[in-house]
Amino acid sequence: MKRLCIFVTVACLAATASFGQASSSTPVPSPKFALENMDRSVDPCVDFYKFACGGWMSKNPIPPDQVRWGQFNELIEHNMAELKDILEKDAKPDTKRNAVQQKIGDLYASCMDEATVNKLGAKPIEPLLERIASVKTSKDVINTVAYLHSQGIRSLFSMYSGPDMHDAKTTIAFVDQGGLGLPDRDYYLKDDDKSKETREKYLAHVQKMLELSGMSADAAKSGAAKIMDIETALAKASMARADRRVPKNRDHKMTTAELEALAPNFQFASYFADSKAPSFSSLNVTNPTFFKDINSLVSSVPVEDWKTYMRWHVVRANAPLLSEPFVQEDFAFERQYLNGQKEIQARWKRCVNLVDDDLGEALGEEYVNKTFGKEGKQRTLDMVHHIEDAMSEDFKTLSWMSDTTKKQAQEKLEAVANHIGYPEKWRDYSSVDIKRGDLVGDNLRATQFEVHRELNKIGKPVDRYEWEMTPPTVNAYYRAPMNDITFPAGILQPPFFDKSMDDPVNYGGIGAVIGHELTHGFDDQGSQYDKEGNFQSWWTPEDRAEFDKRTDCIVNEYAGFTAVDDVHLNGKLTLGENTADNGGVRIALMALKDDLKGKPEEKKDGFTPEQRFFLGFGQIWCQNITPENARTRATIDPHSPGQYRVNGVVSNMPEFQQAFGCKAGQPMVRENACHVW
Repeated sequence: MKRLCIFVTVACLAATASFGQASSSTPVPSPKFALENMDRSVDPCVDFYKFACGGWMSKNPIPPDQVRWGQFNELIEHNMAELKDILEKDAKPDTKRNAVQQKIGDLYASCMDEATVNKLGAKPIEPLLERIASVKTSKDVINTVAYLHSQGIRSLFSMYSGPDMHDAKTTIAFVDQGGLGLPDRDYYLKDDDKSKETREKYLAHVQKMLELSGMSADAAKSGAAKIMDIETALAKASMARADRRVPKNRDHKMTTAELEALAPNFQFASYFADSKAPSFSSLNVTNPTFFKDINSLVSSVPVEDWKTYMRWHVVRANAPLLSEPFVQEDFAFERQYLNGQKEIQARWKRCVNLVDDDLGEALGEEYVNKTFGKEGKQRTLDMVHHIEDAMSEDFKTLSWMSDTTKKQAQEKLEAVANHIGYPEKWRDYSSVDIKRGDLVGDNLRATQFEVHRELNKIGKPVDRYEWEMTPPTVNAYYRAPMNDITFPAGILQPPFFDKSMDDPVNYGGIGAVIGHELTHGFDDQGSQYDKEGNFQSWWTPEDRAEFDKRTDCIVNEYAGFTAVDDVHLNGKLTLGENTADNGGVRIALMALKDDLKGKPEEKKDGFTPEQRFFLGFGQIWCQNITPENARTRATIDPHSPGQYRVNGVVSNMPEFQQAFGCKAGQPMVRENACHVW
């Protein structure tokens, strides 16, 4: 399950996060909506986020092994306790274990055997390093890149499978930019003091890792500089993250012969043969400019430098699973420097994450059997249908959209497929060989299985029932090429859905999440795909122009928000998520009001149903975040920080202003409010 939200056509509710603190010796409660989370000293019309979350924020500092701490993380913590109990039980050798329990239990045991891991040092990656050491020619470089890709080690570029952008029922091959060690191209290209400092820190980090892998200090220092040169060239040729959100920028289907002519030094015929992918004659080249610009680099960079570059990416990919010096150096740069994490997570947490990554649906099956019943699936599906009805009514009220486009929008909405809780069919991991005590080998074999499974889809019909997330995941997503929404069991719990709470709070929680994912089908990206998932316009030109005016409003609004220090949000990068937040809350409120028709409007705890709805929405985004992580996310995360996911939305809503009696000129009343859906 390593594909989680890595494609721009998969729109997730939240950025993926590390699992949080937990202890299975004591049951870990899931977080709940609570009045104690509020700060009533704050005027809701001045800063609704602090009004809803100020109490929680003051009582919940960021744990030392986290970089961001919020209601999401608290629920992740709850799920981690459940997963740890499952894995500790399954890790005990027992003839009564079934095949699934054996695999997840033994992988967890391999990971938890820290003594063996430390004893082995760098030995587990020696076969990969020896393979690289044997490289002699440019052709060997490409062949070795293909081999590393088969092991899940990303270098130079990437290859994967996905729905054809113009025939979403068919799976085709994609080749894409890649090969960077820093989080984004901008880290190599920006010239501010912080970016320069980060590059210096990165050079020192790469040198240290190369030394740990067996290189001399001088060779490692020289090698780090050469790696930086290669990766900077790759960064210059890479498309900016915000530009990748525009579907037409990624739409470049061509024959394999055309790709080979575009970038002959990549020797793609040889690469594709070594990839063991099924034979194909055409594919999508996501960024042709990347391959054209880097073509000369493949032949001009000395083979020895490519060997050092590939060595680095092998070490980088495997460092968290190697001995303690590798683990600590990896943590010091990736988590501590880049994101402000003070302490490394306990080993058991990292091991639970590993099993979820490598054998996610096997672990997920055990999790669902323990925690999630059919009644939860049906209850969520009922709410999804209710909110879909509200969106349908919303379409009818849009004064800026013609009847022609409304009809197309309605047809697309009716075609949305809903996946709730867990997959209809569990993934078969029987071919994955898990050997107790062989951590790196176990991870590589699980990765090989996943890479082969992905590439083997090429030329076959798209499986619209396959999931991109594991069932314990506290997240949700919409896929444009599938026109479907998915809500894993992990998120169908408090504070998002709580059967002990009143409808307004639940509609503000899981209702807003459902509305968010549905709206992704009609955001700046999703709106360019038809009901079948094809990249094809269903708009009249006039309606599209009106839509673009409204999304431009959101771009400008959120670009005015400050993430940290002098770093602003990227309004174009976050446009899809911000559109989904605004539309999702609005249609969830519409659904709630429909539910409340004919019922007496009674206050509870001093708040009206509408006020409790907004409080329920606000509290799911309560969070604290390190300045370092806020800076990193401003560059790479398409989601806005919690405070702007709340205040940015409510300041655009007359319904909120009416609910809390806000007046013109107050911060939560935008003079030029944005409204798309």
